[in-house]
Amino acid sequence: MANMQLFATSRGRLLPQADALNEAGGTAYALPPRERLAQYLMTGTLNGTFYAAAQPQLDAILGLADELDAEYLAKAAIYARSRGHMKDAPALIAAVLTRKDSALAKIVFEQVVDNGKMLRNFVQILRSGQTGRKSLGTSPKRLVQRWLENASDRQLLNASVGQQPSLADVVKMVHPRPQDATREALYGWLIGKTVDETKLPEIIRDFERFKRGEGDMPEVDFRLLAGLPLTTEQWKQIARNAPWQMTRMNLNTFARHGVFDGELDGLVAARLRDPEAIGRARVYPYQLLVAYANAAAEVPAVIREALQDALETSLANVPELEGSTWVLVDVSGSMSSPVTGPRPGSTSKVRCIDVASLIAAAILRRNPVAGVIAFATAARELLLNPRDSLVTNTGNIAALMGGGTAVSSAFALLNSKAAAGDTVILVSDNQSWTDTGNGATQTMREWEAFRQRNRTARLVCIDLQPYGTVQAAPRDDVLHVGGFSDAVFDVVASFAAGQLGSSQWIREIEEVTLKSHA
Repeated sequence: MANMQLFATSRGRLLPQADALNEAGGTAYALPPRERLAQYLMTGTLNGTFYAAAQPQLDAILGLADELDAEYLAKAAIYARSRGHMKDAPALIAAVLTRKDSALAKIVFEQVVDNGKMLRNFVQILRSGQTGRKSLGTSPKRLVQRWLENASDRQLLNASVGQQPSLADVVKMVHPRPQDATREALYGWLIGKTVDETKLPEIIRDFERFKRGEGDMPEVDFRLLAGLPLTTEQWKQIARNAPWQMTRMNLNTFARHGVFDGELDGLVAARLRDPEAIGRARVYPYQLLVAYANAAAEVPAVIREALQDALETSLANVPELEGSTWVLVDVSGSMSSPVTGPRPGSTSKVRCIDVASLIAAAILRRNPVAGVIAFATAARELLLNPRDSLVTNTGNIAALMGGGTAVSSAFALLNSKAAAGDTVILVSDNQSWTDTGNGATQTMREWEAFRQRNRTARLVCIDLQPYGTVQAAPRDDVLHVGGFSDAVFDVVASFAAGQLGSSQWIREIEEVTLKSHA
């Protein structure tokens, strides 16, 4: 008779063997190349993470770019810029395409290089030599020339803010052809030449006169004015005319210069909570969270309240999910990593734990009976009030951070409770290591046990760091998405409703239209 301990009948589907080690040394599953690239593009900022430095991340993207076809690269770059609002990675793919497919490079450039900062990113990536070029080359040079030639005078003036490279460096590199005497004078002014001021565009003449103490303050990027000795009334004028993102980022600056004395408080608050302005600004929810957290005491309460209103608005498309929902939040020590990676002099104060906690708080707000579990090496269910503000619940969850990582512990807790559930949402960096073993990952074993009780349950794994490995193997009931923009919620809602397959994220990328604007 067969040994029943060795040959007991298995329950459920045969589980796939783990085929990779993650950055923490635990067993994991490697994502397929297309999904891996999408994860890097939607979460990567070409900076370091808790476990990995920036260079390996760059090497991984370049390796995938060599492996994958140019059309998919182009669509993924456009998707990452338009839906994920990413900067560095889309510019990198645009640069890679200049040597892989010049026609697609042109299309991607037109759609991702949409401001001066993106232009300077593109040029710096090319001249770094990382993509196989040490100079721009004829085709990329023409792309940059065309951008400069088509930009308005105001766009060029605003793009002159920033270094490495500066816009002056870019102009010197590509030598754009001036269409008239005015544009010729503007190019000369940008690179520091002495030019006939009467031939400069009106906005530049106004700026130069103001620098000499003559005339009214021009409506230009305030960073061009910040180093000048401005009066309180002039700072108020800047605040009155500031676009949405600039307002959000400079509330403390405005407060220091006496802008908030009652006259402009309501105007600034109304701007911050304006739904249309929030949409146009392409703001990340976490950016509003950090603006609220960092607002100085001198910032009026009405403006701080407007930031909370804006945060609620930015998450308006968080889905109401049918059935029972669980949100599993990784609060382990590795989640202390800055969500955009460390940058010398400009590291974000927002950590992965803050973003994960915000996602959980937002889902709880729209799904008040959802359960929330926090886990590190062990898991616990949290008792949160869904009516509390997003800021409050985000802070309550984030305060629990610390310890090693066992992603499976959250699923094990659900199984120990014999919990029912239709949708389970995991928010993590996937660097599980204290529950590692042979064969399938422990997370996959626990998820399969959960599925035995809940036959139609679906698992959504939101990955906040681009490591390329996961704890739950990709299959029809498991969706992997990367990123922390609200675009993620659209995919989550459709997948949870059973309308879309587990490869929907990739399908959305493949549906991007590749069409030149020219």
